[in-house]
Amino acid sequence: MTGSVRDLLRYRFLFEQMVRRELRQKYQGSILGVAWYIVNPLVLMGAYYFLFGRVFKVASHDDYPLFLMVGLVVWIFFNQAVLGAAPSLLDQGSLIRKARFPRETIPAASVTVQFVIFLVVLGLVAAATFVVRGTVGTSLLLLPVVLVALFAFVLGFALAVSVLHAFFRDVAPILGAVLLPWFFLSPIFFEPSDITSSSAEKAILTWVNPVAPFIEAVRSIVYDGDWPGGDTLLYVLAASVVAFVGGQVVFRRLQRELAVVV
Repeated sequence: MTGSVRDLLRYRFLFEQMVRRELRQKYQGSILGVAWYIVNPLVLMGAYYFLFGRVFKVASHDDYPLFLMVGLVVWIFFNQAVLGAAPSLLDQGSLIRKARFPRETIPAASVTVQFVIFLVVLGLVAAATFVVRGTVGTSLLLLPVVLVALFAFVLGFALAVSVLHAFFRDVAPILGAVLLPWFFLSPIFFEPSDITSSSAEKAILTWVNPVAPFIEAVRSIVYDGDWPGGDTLLYVLAASVVAFVGGQVVFRRLQRELAVVV
């Protein structure tokens, strides 16, 4: 068990309070409250379906709204978790300066909030997919493994982004700009074979984009009711370990000066 994980377990009460606070804070005072966390991605998915499924018709797949939504729900988690974690250390600067606790707790809480929302929305999309397509199968047993790997991947990415943004304030704006083309190059609205017949281009769209195999793995299980390919599964597991360990290394090397820069 890494030192970061041990510290998070030791300060789990603080971590739980941060997660609860962030869940309540954003929509505090609104009529729907935390339900907005669920409503927003569902409305976004509906808008993207209308744009890419009805207006432009990017690809043709059976039950295309479900095909699209399974990919979207994975991307929305990645996008919202990373963008939310980027300024999190600066937002909690006063707490960092006053108290001793694992600094990783702050971006980890931000990612965990988005992961909880992701699980709820994925559950709704998966339930609809299972009813419409009848894709419940033994491959569903692998879904928790893929989701844990996805969480580790996003958390590692978020740790690095949050601490880098604390030192270099251009990181979050640059990331916001990069995520837009990244979104359209991800296999959310299409599969690589839908838009190119070149094996090299398919390989680039599938393997150069680190989010793509996670989308494909979740879609294989939920939408197709099938086991992800061995290469996809291996990529997902390896990417989660590399991102998680790498994010911790970057965070630990820079966190000593956090109280000064925030």
